[in-house]
Amino acid sequence: MSATPYTYLDRIESPADLRKLSLPELEVLARELRDFMVSELSVNPGHLGSSLGAVELAMALHYVYDTPEDKIIWDVGHQAYAHKILTGRREAFHTNRKLNGISGFPRMSESPYDAFGAGHASVSISAALGIAQANKLQGIHRNVIAVIGDGALTGGLAYEGLNNAGASNADMLVILNDNHMSISPNVGALTEYLLDITTSRHYNKLKNKIWNAMSGVPRLRREIQNFGNLVKQGILRQSNLFESLNFRYFGPVDGHDLQSLIRVFSDMRRIPGPKLLHVITQKGKGYKPAESNSPVWHAPGKFDPATGQRLSTSDPQHARYQDVFGHTLLELARQDPRIVGVTPAMLTGSSMDILQKELPDRCFDVGIAEGHAVTFSAGLAAGGLIPFCCIYSTFMQRAYDNMIHDVAIQQLPVIFCLDRAGLVGEDGVTHHGVFDLAFMRSVPDMTVAAPADEAELRNLMYTALQAARPFVIRYPRGRGIGADWHQAPRILPVGKGEIRRHGTDIAVIAVGTTLQDVLTAAEQAAAEGISAEVANLRFVKPLDEELLHDLARRFHTIITVEDGTTEGGAGSAVAEFLADNDYATHVIRLGIPDRFIHQGTVAELKALCGYDAEGIRRTLLEAARTQA
Repeated sequence: MSATPYTYLDRIESPADLRKLSLPELEVLARELRDFMVSELSVNPGHLGSSLGAVELAMALHYVYDTPEDKIIWDVGHQAYAHKILTGRREAFHTNRKLNGISGFPRMSESPYDAFGAGHASVSISAALGIAQANKLQGIHRNVIAVIGDGALTGGLAYEGLNNAGASNADMLVILNDNHMSISPNVGALTEYLLDITTSRHYNKLKNKIWNAMSGVPRLRREIQNFGNLVKQGILRQSNLFESLNFRYFGPVDGHDLQSLIRVFSDMRRIPGPKLLHVITQKGKGYKPAESNSPVWHAPGKFDPATGQRLSTSDPQHARYQDVFGHTLLELARQDPRIVGVTPAMLTGSSMDILQKELPDRCFDVGIAEGHAVTFSAGLAAGGLIPFCCIYSTFMQRAYDNMIHDVAIQQLPVIFCLDRAGLVGEDGVTHHGVFDLAFMRSVPDMTVAAPADEAELRNLMYTALQAARPFVIRYPRGRGIGADWHQAPRILPVGKGEIRRHGTDIAVIAVGTTLQDVLTAAEQAAAEGISAEVANLRFVKPLDEELLHDLARRFHTIITVEDGTTEGGAGSAVAEFLADNDYATHVIRLGIPDRFIHQGTVAELKALCGYDAEGIRRTLLEAARTQA
């Protein structure tokens, strides 16, 4: 934790302390908050840029509204660090995203000020509407505010919430925190629409002139507000989207002008019904490196706060899985004009920007809209192309229906590349990609594969291209083991695994990148007299039935190891196969148990779940003793 003594920040234990400060004191506090976040996140990485941009917004909200009685729902927790620090978690902030520490995202169980948990985008409006309607039914009078932004308004769920909230005339405020960014720059027609409103010099000049002139006449000022949207329509020559959804639109306003924000929020508390305030902020505000390169400073890792130099903490000799994907996709696309790339707002995070830079017309960033990404990919495939649809595993959950109905049933050749599969570490429970093997293997005719290393990822991408069918490849976050992936890709037989180590006592089936820990554990167990046979399953669907028959005939005990949930995952598939074929083989499933796993390093969490190399070794020894 920062040892710097702060004039005001050190006094803030709750928003009640914040409300005791004058406006000049609040301005100093805003600078102290930014300094504190930069200092802390330079050594304990997290989401920096978005939270720097929302400092004044968080302060003004807690200054005006009676939180936690009034409810603030933050969309995408990237924005919420200032909120956390101001609501009693300053002393604990050094534990942010660490094992047994505070979460990097809002979490209801962590604080009464976290009115709703949000790790995925676009949920705030629907949740706020639910709370507002609950208030109405129970006769509770309190304010409900949804803060949406950082690209979350590109998600379809946000519009479902807006449509329903407007129709129900719910008493709630939606704040559009418009920084023109998600992780990469926002895309789509709505972004251009908001930019037109933001940059209309004539409209803003007229609005500010009238607003300031009427500051001493509240009643007339309210009439000007009612008249405002007619002015907007006349100058912008287009109707107001939010007004058409029965939301009263206000703004845009400067999201870094504390005095204006406090005044506007104070006024809006008295206005009933659905309201939307358009706030303009700058991602990375107050820290020059973050202001100048928003995508990099969204979550920059460790850095020197004085110079802005980012510090590498991993082995650059080993390629990141995402980069193997990106370079292989470009190479295949050069050879086959049917190949296109699709991603929901994760161009740089998935390394699909490698394709985008060379072949921009064949790379599609559809915004934070996973369901649309999948059905759009299905349309591309129906039109004769072969889309590689890259989605983080945790976000693929949001597009499950689209995947079944629009891809699988129609047998369209969409190749799903699920990045960040398995435990992802410090982002925690909302971002672990632990369910994909379980929910994908239940879909008929779906091929589901998990590469053991970088070379196998490359080969599986080439295999999927030739397969001409729905195909899932899931791979983890981070760097590989150093496997040579620069060789020409080759086709792997679909539904076939391989034996990687021969043994006589117990069989261990490794799924995906768990293979390396399994091999290490087998070697350690051999030093203690236990001979383990190790198989690389490679395909979770279809299973290698020949391999499983062979192992079941030769071994009394089979251990499965996967970086995914043990409930319904690859181990369950193996156990089901053995049961269906009347084998009495004892199956021990290692992986993520039937509970939600929170934040920590990947190594810490694997150890906690018992499937790191040491956990596998212990299981081997215990199984051998039981078997004996």
